[in-house]
Formats: sequence, structure tokens, C-alpha cells
Amino acid sequence: MAGIADKILSLIKDTVEAQNVSLWDVRFVKEGASYFLRVYIDKEDGINIDDCTAVSHAIDPVIDEADPIDKSYYLEVCSPGLEREITRPEHFEWAVGREIKAKLYKAINGTKEIIGTLLKYDGGITLSVGDNEIYLDKKEFSTVKLNDLTEV
Repeated sequence: MAGIADKILSLIKDTVEAQNVSLWDVRFVKEGASYFLRVYIDKEDGINIDDCTAVSHAIDPVIDEADPIDKSYYLEVCSPGLEREITRPEHFEWAVGREIKAKLYKAINGTKEIIGTLLKYDGGITLSVGDNEIYLDKKEFSTVKLNDLTEV
């Protein structure tokens, strides 16, 4: 379903940004029997319900006209939140210098979660953890989220 999300992202990007917010991510997911198209928006001083409503009203006709989804779904426009998931290359580049939490597929030194400052992204990630630098290949981590709740 990532293909649908990517298609929607490129379809609505300009419309979202015309609302004076940035488009953080788009996800098309199935939960139970229902499908959800989630559009995550952001801006420097934070997102409020009016921002979500304005973006929803702006993108709904754009999506309806293009009609890229052949299933019934619910449209949700929301903030990525303080512990936002970092998924796209531009997210990783934005997060350089910030504290992140990486969940691992297999334990390293007895842990399946590493918290550190993101130093570099090149498909994999280099983290500063204490006095050590740790490199994780993309195949080693399942999710990465922002961990520094004070700096979004």
C-alpha cells in the first residue's frame, strides 16, 4: 500500500503546502475491516485542529478528482506528533543532530532498542550513543522515531 501513499503524497504536496503547513508523510493502512488514508502535516509552531480541517477540505477534492484509490477509506489529517516516525530520506536528513530511538529486528548487546543522536544518514544510520558511534544498516532496524521531545 506504500505505492498508493506515494501517489497521494505527490498528488497533494503543493495543495498542502499552499495551506502554510508542510507535508510530513502519507500512509494508507488497513485496520480491521477499514482503510485509512492518513496525511501527516507539520509546521514550526505546531499543528492545531483548524490546520487539519483546512488541509482536509483542500485535499479532498484533489484526491476525489484523481480517484487513485479503488477502495472505500477514511481520510484523516493529523500531526505526526512529538515522537514522530522517521521513514523517508528527507525525515532522516531533518533528524540529523536530534535524538532518535531505533527499534531493532535482532538484539545488539542484549537490547532491541537503541537511543542516540543521529549523526549521519546514508541509507543506514550512524548514531552517537554515549562515547560510541554505532552504524545500523537499514536491514537491522524496524522503526525509527524522534526521541527528543523538546525539539520538534
